[in-house]
Amino acid sequence: MAGKVKVGIFGASGYTGAELLRLLVPHPNVELKLLTADRKAGQKMADVFPQFAGLDLPVLTKIDEADLNSVDALFTALPHGTTQTVIADAFKKNPKLKIIDLSADFRLTDPKAYATWYGHEHQALDLQKEAVYGLTEHYRDAVKKTKLVANPGCHSTTAILPVVPLLKTGVIDPDTIVIDSKTGMSGAGRAAKEEMLFSEVSEGIHAYGVGKHRHTSELDQEYGKAAGREVLAMFTPVLAPMNRGIYATIYVRTKGDASPGDLHAALAAAYKNEPFVQVLPFGQVPQSRHVRGSNNCQIGVVADRVHNRAIVISTTDNLVKGASGQAVQNFNLVFGLPETAGLQSPAMFP
Repeated sequence: MAGKVKVGIFGASGYTGAELLRLLVPHPNVELKLLTADRKAGQKMADVFPQFAGLDLPVLTKIDEADLNSVDALFTALPHGTTQTVIADAFKKNPKLKIIDLSADFRLTDPKAYATWYGHEHQALDLQKEAVYGLTEHYRDAVKKTKLVANPGCHSTTAILPVVPLLKTGVIDPDTIVIDSKTGMSGAGRAAKEEMLFSEVSEGIHAYGVGKHRHTSELDQEYGKAAGREVLAMFTPVLAPMNRGIYATIYVRTKGDASPGDLHAALAAAYKNEPFVQVLPFGQVPQSRHVRGSNNCQIGVVADRVHNRAIVISTTDNLVKGASGQAVQNFNLVFGLPETAGLQSPAMFP
């Protein structure tokens, strides 16, 4: 498209909002016009996140005071359960908007599943019908045509990318998937919480949301679509004392005559032309530090000592490919821009 896209961010003072800003500031096709943060309204972004000092950015404003006719695109990085009505109101104010939503509010296509997992009825069912689940590599064509992208969760992205091609090709048993997914602290958000103090989380790890984590609903949805039947994987998230990263260790059983090497071949074929998904050589194990700060997902496949079992390991940066980076990737598609625009930076290491 000609010219720059005028962009706004609702919720710029959170971790995902700040990460969006970090990625969009150098984006060659973006003009930042609007930043909101209700509790920080009136402040400069550099007052909230000093790393943005020296940049000419819009002053933070309240959502109710935002001029939505000043933007073409809106990223919503707001708490789950609050975004439905905000987005519905945004479309009323500017029907031409394209919105990339980073909350969970539009990810589930089944309203009953949403009510079950999130504890209340969906408040914008008409918009839910139009929303596209923004797992870019698998819904690219649909993302290009929509006005509302529902960006996937970080655990979901990291666990869906390696498993869906295996279900589609029928090389694993759908009833034997077990996922141990470790996440960095930033996944819990920026709000002050006693259980997130350094002394509470350092020098140890612990599981949370065991048997009931809400990202499980996305796994149910996407695994079921891929397999053409109900798939109920076992999923346990674990909080690890690191700032960024998702590291998912996925245990599967092969199906029929398939070998662990066949699993690797299926993944390599599925992602051979994808700029942000790297399938490592068979037997090589990815490390979270090698995707830190990047929009990459690295996947490794290792044969277990038992012939019909395999371990698939997937890692992403929860704030980038697991959130803001994938959101920018989807934004690029919606506006007909190169998919990699603003996302070419390799991982930060060490």
